[in-house]
Amino acid sequence: MKKGVLLVNLGSPDSPTAKDVKPYLDEFLMDERVIDVNPILRNIIVRGIILNTRPKKSAEAYSKIWWEEGSPLIILSERFTEKVQKHTDLPVALGMRYGSMSIKEGLQELKDKGVDEVFLVPLYPHYAMSSYETVVVKALEVQQQDFPEMQVTTLPAFYSNPDYIKVLSKSIAEGLKGFDYDHILFSYHGIPERHIKKSDPTKFHCQLNGQCCKINSVAHHTCYRHQCYDTTELVKKELGLPEDKVSTSFQSRLGSDPWLQPFTDKEFERLGKEGVKKLAVITPAFVSDCLETLEEIAMEGKEQFEEAGGGDYIHIPCLNDREDWAELMAKWIKEWEEKDTLPETNIR
Repeated sequence: MKKGVLLVNLGSPDSPTAKDVKPYLDEFLMDERVIDVNPILRNIIVRGIILNTRPKKSAEAYSKIWWEEGSPLIILSERFTEKVQKHTDLPVALGMRYGSMSIKEGLQELKDKGVDEVFLVPLYPHYAMSSYETVVVKALEVQQQDFPEMQVTTLPAFYSNPDYIKVLSKSIAEGLKGFDYDHILFSYHGIPERHIKKSDPTKFHCQLNGQCCKINSVAHHTCYRHQCYDTTELVKKELGLPEDKVSTSFQSRLGSDPWLQPFTDKEFERLGKEGVKKLAVITPAFVSDCLETLEEIAMEGKEQFEEAGGGDYIHIPCLNDREDWAELMAKWIKEWEEKDTLPETNIR
């Protein structure tokens, strides 16, 4: 069998216009793992309400961060793919969960190169049904429908892999150079609290009380909240960060249902009002800078912090197309290629 690799990221509209943002948002928000209500209600919420107002607002936000070459997330993902390809002899393709650069096109590219055994890499460090899980489900659905001869092996969530933590920590240390911070905020993408309970295989462990994450459980394999806090703790340990200068929050909530807390925007206000003058923000739920990091955090977050009384503010870039990140991915690919082994993930 011939092996190949499919990297999969979130996706992007084709342009920062309401015309292109609308179909992208439709595909994204109609995903049953993103807005997980019954299909009739989801259709009313998305197509009856959100898509009548949000595309224009989202297009304005995209226009603030759009590069001359195109979508930052797409360009950075393509650059990363090219760098990974330089470190492996296996064919490496790129697909997106939503938008025009589809998973099907990525698998077709690999098939055209003779590949029949695929290493599927969801470019999400943490497990969540609205990110990692939906990529895996969609990829397997496409594989079974259109490429039944293919075999697929999936890279597990790598949020606690020691080599990943080293690369992430190095990127943060480099971002902090010359910045005498008062506080570092780890901002992760938020999800509804119900997603945590839905993903709990035990159906009783996850209580969202701050204590269950400290008790070792099989539920941690799919608990986004636990995994986010674990990443923060591992980076803190790796870099020797002061306990009282680091905190974790969750951004990008949608709707009125309970979402993971504390909320990032509220933390900007709190930190500013409590006298923090120099704030550094890192967004480890993303491996590629995108709308949520470049506009929501680097731009809006800065304004929110300053308006609350804060001073100097930096957003530390995601891993993007760092050479050491590409080399690490190539290492994982080589281990799968030669030994059929997957990266170590320490579930605690």
